Amino acid sequence: MEPTEVFSGYLTWVITLVVFFVLLAPQVFKILREYERAVVFRLGKFQSVKGPGLIILIPFIDKIERVDLRVLTINVDRQEVITKDNVTVNVDAITFFRVVDAEAAVIQVERYIHATSMLAQTTLRSIIGQVELDELLANREKINKQIQQNIDTQTDPWGIKVVSVEVRDVVLPENMKRAMARQAETERDRRAKVINAEGEFQAAERLVDAAKMIETAPAALQLRFLQTMNEISEENATFAFLPLPMDFLEAFKKKDPSELIRKKDNSGKSKDDNDE
Repeated sequence: MEPTEVFSGYLTWVITLVVFFVLLAPQVFKILREYERAVVFRLGKFQSVKGPGLIILIPFIDKIERVDLRVLTINVDRQEVITKDNVTVNVDAITFFRVVDAEAAVIQVERYIHATSMLAQTTLRSIIGQVELDELLANREKINKQIQQNIDTQTDPWGIKVVSVEVRDVVLPENMKRAMARQAETERDRRAKVINAEGEFQAAERLVDAAKMIETAPAALQLRFLQTMNEISEENATFAFLPLPMDFLEAFKKKDPSELIRKKDNSGKSKDDNDE
């Protein structure tokens, strides 16, 4: 056999082996990133979970499903929900979750991302329908926690951990916005009236205390009268005022008829005594 024929035979075998290796290598060797896991099925049966790094498979016998272990995000589309007090609102949310068990996420549920998204939408409508509008607006964190716990409980058999759920926006009807604005304005007016009434009450208490102090010290009333005169005299306007003693007003007070009769009787008795 000639050397040329021998060389061509060797070259044919080398090319065949190279082609076979190029075609077979991707089926045998797989490289997984740090956040990836491979669920291996051998002849259709679950074999193991491998990764990360380089893994070796039996070509044409082993099949794998890649699973991402990073935190994934699901945007829950805006839902039209009727609250417990019969108010229609539009609510949307965002869900954060991750796979903690790659085997369960592949075997227990079909398309775990889509399933979790549908479950988040249903749970959002259910929870919002159980609360009133005021609670939805005031206790957003409590409702987020409740939604997260409900979803996490149902996805636990799937090997999925729901990290958090955030209600992003609550869109109210225009008539409800106007009603809430009127309610807030009325509440502010009520608070202003209460504060004003409390101020009047405190001022009245101070006046009562001042009257009791003046009653124990009559000279204080005269000092207050002189202070008022001084304040009036400091203004630019011209005033004419006439100070009168307080006893001067006693003559204009309405007297009790019983006292008049008593005084008349006393005067009559004194007159009879004088005649005797």
